[in-house]
Amino acid sequence: MYNDALNNVLAFASLLAVFVMALVQLVKNSVNLPRNVVPAVGLGIGLLVGAVAYPFTDMNLILRLWAGGLAGLSATGLFELAFNKRGGTTKED
Repeated sequence: MYNDALNNVLAFASLLAVFVMALVQLVKNSVNLPRNVVPAVGLGIGLLVGAVAYPFTDMNLILRLWAGGLAGLSATGLFELAFNKRGGTTKED
């Protein structure tokens, strides 16, 4: 099964993720934010970058927003996974 729109969204999201990750790190270093809102900030920045990226692709706005949202969430998770080594569990005993 081949879906051209989905392939375009995923390819564009992987390209946008680099820029979104850099912008999220810039915001994290500039503004004192609680850790639990960082994914929401990543999603918002991803949606904004996806919407503004209209000169670089011929996809319509909805597909660019999907790509930006996926890039924002994946960039936040990718950075947290790669660079924040945390020990322990999620629940405090």
